[in-house]
Amino acid sequence: MEIIFDKVNYTYQPNTPFEARALFDIDLSIASGSYTALVGHTGSGKSTFLQHLNALIKPTSGTISIGERVITNQTNNKNLKPLRKKVGIVFQFPEAQLFDETVLKDISFGPMNFGVSEEEAAKIAREMLPLVGLDESLLDRSPFDLSGGQMRRVAIAGVLAMQPEVLVLDEPTAGLDPQGRKEMMEMFKNLHEKGMTIILVTHLMDDVANYADYVYVLEKGHIVKNGKPSDVFQEIEWLEEKHIGVPQATAFAAKLRKRGMKFSSLPMTASELADILVKKDGEVQ
Repeated sequence: MEIIFDKVNYTYQPNTPFEARALFDIDLSIASGSYTALVGHTGSGKSTFLQHLNALIKPTSGTISIGERVITNQTNNKNLKPLRKKVGIVFQFPEAQLFDETVLKDISFGPMNFGVSEEEAAKIAREMLPLVGLDESLLDRSPFDLSGGQMRRVAIAGVLAMQPEVLVLDEPTAGLDPQGRKEMMEMFKNLHEKGMTIILVTHLMDDVANYADYVYVLEKGHIVKNGKPSDVFQEIEWLEEKHIGVPQATAFAAKLRKRGMKFSSLPMTASELADILVKKDGEVQ
């Protein structure tokens, strides 16, 4: 399901003394089945952008096409339920949204809210657990008795239970330790490999380098750069000027380049850097 923003603008509290414009003429396309990253420092408009993806807010002007559905500022709120089933958003610290007495009931809530029977919702909940790396033995436990990482996985399973075509991730590994972060990102990678479109908002450039196939850079509500991560991350000085940063391997390679080592292009990942450094002839291309 392709997503297209066409000249999208958004203004908070228009025509009031508190009017504040958050998005400016946003043009972008997110291909079906892609893994797209959105980066930018605080205040760049990322959160506002995310809320447009399933019409939690609607553009002040411009159009958003999500599959066959077109969203404008005139779109009727009553007809948005099917869209919100197709685009699932995992907000930062999603475990804060857990509320029911058992894991089973919490995961089942979303499908039942869309008219699925209790029996079928329970079946869907069981199918979601292996996708998020949890055991079925947890279904009858309170989600509040689980570890923080398990609670987050339960919350994500609740979003996946809606069977969305697009999964939007807002800083999904915030607060996790390095191992937990790696496991979480590998989980999303597996979902992507099964055909799900992933949209990742993150400040961790290593995650962009390791997982995304396209990246948009936002600054003060404008898209200021976009392209493949391998291209965008070549412009180290520009990215640092924008307070965005680069992957660790790229930053390290840039230091080596300053000391005389030559690169045809800077590597993005540790494995790419290692491959270069261990070339048998000892010559970096």
